[in-house]
Amino acid sequence: MPFPENFNFSGLLDMENIDFLSVLNRLDDGVIIADVNGTILFYNTAQSKIDGLASRDVIGLKVTDIYELNNRTSMIMQVIFRHAAIKNRAFFYKTSSGKVANTITSVYPLFNGETINGVICFVKDYELLYQSTPSSAITESRPDLGNGTQYTFADLIGNDPNFQRVVGMARKAASSSSPIMIQGETGTGKELFAQSIHNHSLRREQKYVAVNCAAIPHDLLEGILFGTARGAFTGALDNPGFFEIAHGGTLFLDELLAMPIDLQAKLLRVVQEKRIRRVGSAKETPVDIKIISSVSQDPRTAIRENRLRTDLFYRLAVVMVKLPPLRERQDNMNELISHFIEKYNNRLGTNVTYISEEVLDLFTTYQWPGNVRELEHLIEGAMNMAGKEETIGIEHFTPGLDCLEQVDFTCLETDFSLPKNHSSFKAEKPFEAFEPTQPQNLAKTQADQEKLAIKTALSATQGNVTKAAKNLGISRQLLHYKIKKHGFYRLDFIRRPII
Repeated sequence: MPFPENFNFSGLLDMENIDFLSVLNRLDDGVIIADVNGTILFYNTAQSKIDGLASRDVIGLKVTDIYELNNRTSMIMQVIFRHAAIKNRAFFYKTSSGKVANTITSVYPLFNGETINGVICFVKDYELLYQSTPSSAITESRPDLGNGTQYTFADLIGNDPNFQRVVGMARKAASSSSPIMIQGETGTGKELFAQSIHNHSLRREQKYVAVNCAAIPHDLLEGILFGTARGAFTGALDNPGFFEIAHGGTLFLDELLAMPIDLQAKLLRVVQEKRIRRVGSAKETPVDIKIISSVSQDPRTAIRENRLRTDLFYRLAVVMVKLPPLRERQDNMNELISHFIEKYNNRLGTNVTYISEEVLDLFTTYQWPGNVRELEHLIEGAMNMAGKEETIGIEHFTPGLDCLEQVDFTCLETDFSLPKNHSSFKAEKPFEAFEPTQPQNLAKTQADQEKLAIKTALSATQGNVTKAAKNLGISRQLLHYKIKKHGFYRLDFIRRPII
């Protein structure tokens, strides 16, 4: 039974004389308390074991002094700046002594009234957690929050300034009843943002209802959205639609551009009048909902292509939240990788700790058309192959790595000029221009162009992989991988003097 808000604990506990610090010092989890400058005021025994540092050497120093972190990558500093908690985040970090810790960390702000005075940080050593818990019991658990959602803004990963600016915009828009349109490529997290907006709004205690407009046949979508009246068509019963079900809460219209134009006209009327009429009924029912919609491309392009009504766009895009693709969030890559490794360690019972530099180089040169969802699926596949190994390498991606190999060589410089003294060199075969006489498979065409570009670059640099990689605009590790893939041998491109 919950206590009343004005319940007085003083009759049960002598709060002033309880030594809370001694209790925190006996916890199995690490605990750090820091002030608003990030200076460590308390550092318990468990945290000392996790970091391999003595408490006396830490107290009084800033967190950025004892960890290889800065104000942007430190969770403690981020909570101080944002005044918002970060909960159960997978976090890899290195101490100033060089020890690497694999943890699950939560940080909470400490307030005095409305002023933040510091933070308290709880740290679980993932290695100890894994060793002490049967693998079958370590499963991902993300319970429903009781309103049809699972995510809040605290679950959004990324300290990149542009990403945080978008998060800040979404937070502000949540407090209004005005419609919000979320624009983002597939896999950028539109659903996560929609749920977070609902849970940050005054409607958080009410229902959140989501409908994917692309997943429902067009002839059924109207009835699902607005409901049906008995006898409207054969077998029709009195059923409420999503608008009625979401009354008082939030309705998320995912993939809005998949909605037929004629149905968009009916949706526009509902948005304007705030009343719905079930299919086959003359009765109108008032509805009070916040509408969040999502589109996967520029809505103005969709308007020109007659896939989105202009008047509906103006009604639904009162606030426009544009999510950045993963290729523009490279600073967040390590955070996302750490999060997904921790997630699938829990789910698969694996013990992956690191990702190889070769894989990281591939990740940073790839354009990620599937965005964060694609990154997650690749890591999940690799971890299935890694088994009990601690490091994910290129060999663990098998066919999944093929998508990372597709570099657009048509965008790279093709002026691989030979040195001035190139006249002494004679290739065994002249390179043939790539001019297919008949249509070819796109993947084969790309592979042939890639092979020709690599062959030309290696010849121009006399087999110097570093220079060739620079000319191609890719990493040295990636070029090594492709040389092996195409069966080239670097020595074949080194020019030998004519005797």
